[in-house]
Amino acid sequence: MADHDFAHGYLLDNRQIQAGTRFAALAELFDPVTFRHIDRLGISEGMRCWEVGAGGATVPAGLARRVGRTGAVVATDIDVSWTSADAFPADTVVEVLRHDVAADPAPSGGFDLVHARLVLVHVADRAEALRRMVGALRPGGWLLLEDADPGLQPLLCPDESGPEQRLANRLRSGFRELMAQRGADLGYGRTLPRLLREAGLEEVQADAYFPITSPACTVLETATVQQIRDRLVGAGLATDEEIERHLANVATGRLDLATAPMISAWGRRAGDA
Repeated sequence: MADHDFAHGYLLDNRQIQAGTRFAALAELFDPVTFRHIDRLGISEGMRCWEVGAGGATVPAGLARRVGRTGAVVATDIDVSWTSADAFPADTVVEVLRHDVAADPAPSGGFDLVHARLVLVHVADRAEALRRMVGALRPGGWLLLEDADPGLQPLLCPDESGPEQRLANRLRSGFRELMAQRGADLGYGRTLPRLLREAGLEEVQADAYFPITSPACTVLETATVQQIRDRLVGAGLATDEEIERHLANVATGRLDLATAPMISAWGRRAGDA
């Protein structure tokens, strides 16, 4: 997930120590979904791919394995500190660029795939970012956007069966409030199919993935709360004691912790590949 600073600053800063833990948990949760879509779209040897807001290295590395030595991957983010060159397969072409998708020109050359995961929901000028990504597609190229929709399912614990779950859900509500204050669109994911059609893409489809409980969800929740605890307390949304109690509850492994549904939508630029 990318680090996009706007108005009040990105809530989950890539420079914080917990960012690496979050990237690993997000990769465990969502990489299988992402690559299921990428493989369905036929991304293969010799193609060029642009990974927008790469965050960690797992998705560009997976793309590099698919396009091989005759293809190329460009991985961009405002903060590329977690995208290490030694994470990529040997004999593949991966270029890592510091880049703001809503402000900087798209990398040159045109792409057979442009992909962004859990990026646009945090970008202030989402419409401009989308326009630039569509414009970077080659004829016949695919745009795959994957973004959360916290509004579709706002509860951290859908099974609110006791005080531990109620506290967890209240803290998640505070997190959502902080996100909204910083310009995040909590209902953005559901709009992706319409936005792709409006951008002129063809063969638009979408689906959603909604983890209800897993060890990765637990890791992700702990790292996320540790990152935002000062902001929660500073905004009067939680006390230090409540946060410590919640982290202790999470550490027991007995809470079923969900993530917001991730909606994947894809569409193809008209023309022959």
